[in-house]
Amino acid sequence: MRRKPAAGTAMGRTATAGKRRGRWILPLVLALLMVLAFALQSQTILTNLHCELTPHSACGSQATPEDLRRAVSAQLREAPFSAPLQRALAMELWLLWLVALLVPLGSRELAQPDWDLEWLVTLPVRRKGLLWARVLERTVTNPTGWLVLWPTMLMIGWHAGLRWSAPLAATAAAVALLALAAMVRTLVDTGLRLTLPPSQLRNLQAAISVVSLPLIYLVIALSTGRGGITMDWARAWPGWTLWTPPGLAVQLLDARSLPAALGHAALLALQAGLLLWAGIALLARQLSAGVVAASSREAARAQRPPPASLRALPGTALQRRELRLLGRDRTFLVQSLVVPLVIIGSQLFFTGRMEAMAQLGTDQALLASIAFGLGSYVLLLSAFQTINTEGQALWMLYTFPGTLERMLLQKARLWAVLALVYPAAVFAIGIGYAPGIDAGLVTRMALVALGIPVFALIAVALGVWASDPLAQEATARIRPTYVYLYSLLAGLYGFALYTTTLPHRVAVVVLLVALALALWQKARDHLPYLLDPAAAPPPRVSAADGMVAALLFLAVQAIALAVIHRTAGPPALPDLALALAIGGAVVWALVRFVYWRMGTTGVPRFRHGPVLPALLAGAAWAIPAIAAAALYLVAARHFGIPLPRPEGAIALPLLLAIACVAAPLSEEFIFRGLLFGGLRRSLPFAAATIVSAALFAVVHPPPSMLPVFVLGLCTALAYGRNGSLLAAVATHAVYNGAIIAIQA
Repeated sequence: MRRKPAAGTAMGRTATAGKRRGRWILPLVLALLMVLAFALQSQTILTNLHCELTPHSACGSQATPEDLRRAVSAQLREAPFSAPLQRALAMELWLLWLVALLVPLGSRELAQPDWDLEWLVTLPVRRKGLLWARVLERTVTNPTGWLVLWPTMLMIGWHAGLRWSAPLAATAAAVALLALAAMVRTLVDTGLRLTLPPSQLRNLQAAISVVSLPLIYLVIALSTGRGGITMDWARAWPGWTLWTPPGLAVQLLDARSLPAALGHAALLALQAGLLLWAGIALLARQLSAGVVAASSREAARAQRPPPASLRALPGTALQRRELRLLGRDRTFLVQSLVVPLVIIGSQLFFTGRMEAMAQLGTDQALLASIAFGLGSYVLLLSAFQTINTEGQALWMLYTFPGTLERMLLQKARLWAVLALVYPAAVFAIGIGYAPGIDAGLVTRMALVALGIPVFALIAVALGVWASDPLAQEATARIRPTYVYLYSLLAGLYGFALYTTTLPHRVAVVVLLVALALALWQKARDHLPYLLDPAAAPPPRVSAADGMVAALLFLAVQAIALAVIHRTAGPPALPDLALALAIGGAVVWALVRFVYWRMGTTGVPRFRHGPVLPALLAGAAWAIPAIAAAALYLVAARHFGIPLPRPEGAIALPLLLAIACVAAPLSEEFIFRGLLFGGLRRSLPFAAATIVSAALFAVVHPPPSMLPVFVLGLCTALAYGRNGSLLAAVATHAVYNGAIIAIQA
């Protein structure tokens, strides 16, 4: 009789919750943000085109951009779009249609040695039915196409007066255009697969990926106000394109009567149907001689030893292997090192800012943004793909004599060094034009030099979450929502390069450094489960939980304050205090509920051991924080540094209740219990203390950042030494009470 294995010692690890559980939340939120961003950009493009191309428009008399948008929207609803505006919108849809065609065509699927059509034709399905199914599948699963076309047509329909029927009309028009893009894509990649060897396919895939990027920035240029050459194209765009599918989509959305809408819809459907029917017939003719295996056409190559120059390179064996792969894979080489130049160059050229290149020596913000932009794009197209580029050979990394985390860190260091080459070159050019080197330029150079390694870590960590090594389709192995998240974070760091306010710079840098550490911790937890189709890491408190809770705490406070304070002027202190109490209570209840539902381990507790020693220890740790704050107040008054003063009168008992009870309980649970406790899993005690205290400081007003940072150090020490959140709460409460007494 077989004996039952003991729990936890059986063959393999303990079963965990499903991998897909809860993973839809972030993609959904980011997808909504992406659609909103593209919709706002489309509205701006429509406004700019109307003001540039429509005579007698009401654009010049508006004081603010918001007034301008309202005036343009009202004017567009009153009458059909002018002929020049319709032609310009047809041009915009043509460019976006090419983006929807070329971006999926230039994906790695074209260069993959395996071709799914080779086994699809073996199914017991008629050839034309199979081809129709393939076109339908590519119509629906084209995220790039839906993202660029649907919001644009939604804005056109909305400003044409369709209002709540605009989403339906935009969806119908988008389906027609995306079906044509899917047909052309299928025709092109099938023909290329049947005629070109894999080596040429790889070169062609790299070329298509480079060509598709300038098209995106051609459209973006219309939203900048200048427009560059794209606005000149819009003025000269031919009128006959209004009777092509993109032009008919514009006329359908701008139809001001039901008969006109039905007529344009019927014509669009007829054109799309005829083109699809002709495309299917051509596809059937392409495949009449059968499907040739691509792998059999690959010429056998003798395995040559790596060049001596690569063997002599410094670095670890894994880093030298990565460089060898980079030199051998032309597609990856172009994508990583050439595409960033194309992206930045397209932005400058098509927006009409190429003349600004001569100002690199004087415009330090532009210089730093170009330098960091190039480096961040290199990381997005290389370090972000670290897991994805391993492909089906990822399992081999688990057999190496080292942890996967250490190997990924080595790759992150390598890509950080490579990504710093472009910023170094840009700063060298800028210094050559600059009249001299001042403190502002040195500061921005230091920020870029710090930001590239931080974003190398962020890119590799997000790449772990964004990759799906088990996906059969090459296009499904990267989740695009994480690409957008990386771009949002890079844009936030760009704010630190442009601003000249020191507290804002410090806040952005601290926030992103803490976020990089939190994301890396989550990715490290996920690494052992990458190739497991069902299991996920067991739920544990992490630094990412603290980051989310802190942001949620600020958001709930803002919402509560907006509901409570409805009068003009700054909010009174009682309103601020009530909003803080509501934010803390909501976050604490929500976090506890989520942890309870997920069975999370390591949840911080306020009481751990005897109460009185914890309170006494916390009070003792408050003494150095109070001393530092008192010295800071004396120095601030001596040097005339303005300090924040509460607006509105408040009773002393209420003030003490908020400052010594509500604020310590909520903030210590978030910043010490979740954030510091999560960081302690992957950082030494001193590093976790400093990072959590710095993040605690930057969420407070700038004048109080320094003493609050010292308070964060003391509360972390109290919590770490005692193991009870009550000690940290006591430190915080005594500190706040003492500061109130000193200021009184």
